[in-house]
Amino acid sequence: DYKRLGEMLDRIGLERTAVSAMGDPAMNLISPDAAARKAGIDYMKWAIDCSAALGSNTLSGPLHSTLGAFSGSGPTSAEKKRSIASQRAIGDHAGKKGVTIGLEALNRFECYLVNTMADLCEHIDAIDRPHIKAMYDTFHANIEEADPIGAYTKHRRNIVHVHISENDRGVPGRGNIPWKETFSAIRKSGYDDWLTIESFGRSLKDLAAATKVWRDFAESPEAVYREGYRHIRDGWKGAA
Repeated sequence: DYKRLGEMLDRIGLERTAVSAMGDPAMNLISPDAAARKAGIDYMKWAIDCSAALGSNTLSGPLHSTLGAFSGSGPTSAEKKRSIASQRAIGDHAGKKGVTIGLEALNRFECYLVNTMADLCEHIDAIDRPHIKAMYDTFHANIEEADPIGAYTKHRRNIVHVHISENDRGVPGRGNIPWKETFSAIRKSGYDDWLTIESFGRSLKDLAAATKVWRDFAESPEAVYREGYRHIRDGWKGAA
């Protein structure tokens, strides 16, 4: 019951965001099968309704195509057109519910529709819906962008959510992401919204398989959120 959960979070003073992914090819928003696209749109409308009931005004993730599904080639113009139509229907529903979608560019090993911030934001401009925007993920940018910091800065106007994720998806701050420059760019851009930790382990088997996570990257979940929170707090202060 998302409404009851939202009310509980209100009582204890916790804010919230929402995240989702689409791993079922039967709900692929770019499929040539109209039934699959409709199923994907219906799922997204449900996820938007849940986010609104929870009290989250953002819903982020790779909500543009099926995670881990590939055609063997790059995105076609037909797939992009189908995506635009699907996202417009989703964006219209999101607007009615007061929820903004933050679409995520994923690295080439997890999706093929949009891999870079340039790809993503060009697509968002074509979708042309005020409630369909972008999120920036440091892990994916570290793989796909020649200049991850520049990619954030150039496309800041579309960014409504940020994932703080280490190069190995472990504890933020332990790897090789250029954090000082990243926090500085984000803060200087005037961004004043969520910085959320994204870290994976093996506990969610389907997600681990889709994201190719074959080992645990931290000794415990507590290490991720405690050390990760300190990393974000100190990095943000240092960027002032």
